[in-house]
Amino acid sequence: MTPPIYLDYNATTPVDQRVLKEMMTWFTERFGNAASRTHLYGWEAAEAVADAWQQVAKLIGATEKEIIFTSGATESNNLALKGAYEAAGAERRHIVTVVTEHKAVLDACQHLEALGAEVTYLTPAPDGLIYLQQIENALRPDTLLVSVMYANNEIGVIQPIADIGALCRAHGVLFHTDATQAAGKITIGVEYDCVDLLSLSAHKLYGPKGIGALYVRKGTHLIAQLDGGRHERGLRSGTLNVPGIVGLGKACHLAAAAMLSEREMLRTLRDKLENEIVETVPDTHVNGNRERRLPQTTNISFGGVDGEALLMALNRIAVANGSACTSALVEPSYVLKALGVPDDLAHASVRFSLGRFTKDEEIAEAVQHVQEVVARLRETTLN
Repeated sequence: MTPPIYLDYNATTPVDQRVLKEMMTWFTERFGNAASRTHLYGWEAAEAVADAWQQVAKLIGATEKEIIFTSGATESNNLALKGAYEAAGAERRHIVTVVTEHKAVLDACQHLEALGAEVTYLTPAPDGLIYLQQIENALRPDTLLVSVMYANNEIGVIQPIADIGALCRAHGVLFHTDATQAAGKITIGVEYDCVDLLSLSAHKLYGPKGIGALYVRKGTHLIAQLDGGRHERGLRSGTLNVPGIVGLGKACHLAAAAMLSEREMLRTLRDKLENEIVETVPDTHVNGNRERRLPQTTNISFGGVDGEALLMALNRIAVANGSACTSALVEPSYVLKALGVPDDLAHASVRFSLGRFTKDEEIAEAVQHVQEVVARLRETTLN
């Protein structure tokens, strides 16, 4: 059986063969513990980790001492929010975030609310953007932190991060951004963006699953959420996952080198897919701002079809109708609902996300498949 065309890169990416090659030796021949400082095996592992610190830092414009390795962006988000909250005094208990954030941020905020935090959840405009005035209006004297996703995983909308960061800096408020979807795809500069805390994950940029990083600006105080050994400058205990860390570092290095060319290639393919579907399939609508968004993402609603039937019928392409973390739920996307998309259209919305290995001929085949499936489903509904 021929596998479906993969157009779900926002859920996860395949490990790049160059990344895998770099990782392999650290599973077998060079298997030392990076905390073992009395022999060659440990020295080699520690050196590999130090190299990865530099590679990850370079991708986002940080210094290597500001990078903490984690198990992924979910842990990074939890460490950022919970760690900052526990480190703050009793007078700073207010957090500002957005209802369209990833569940790793929203659920962490709900956890903190149970501990006494007050959280303001902002609703974006119908195009998915948060405006600076919304942030400013939400700030209070006791605001500790603002958390706004760099780019949304479902609709690809890129928020005005630098403006939000500057506002937070001016008010003495910590600024965290979940950059899981943005890192490696668009240029990020934590200094320019005035970011204090930034989360990312390897498996979104052609690295392995189970490894990520948290950028912690020098001087930002967090309380560790894992105790036992005080690894990672005391912020994240546990034996370092050297093969994963090496893989993340290599993936960041490759992404930095190819970002400009890949961005243009993906934008061209994405626009071809999107335009041909919208122009040839009646009653379709692109969700989210079409100017300020990731180059590889489009989210399209299909009127007049049942959402569940649509996804089941699109069996020649691998796509999604929400984020991977909530794909088992039957409710419509909470992101699209926040944008005011009606439930029936939210159910019948498809996220197409392209990647490094997407081919031009696959786009043509995907468009044809969508055309045929939607036409067939609408004809069945009418009859």
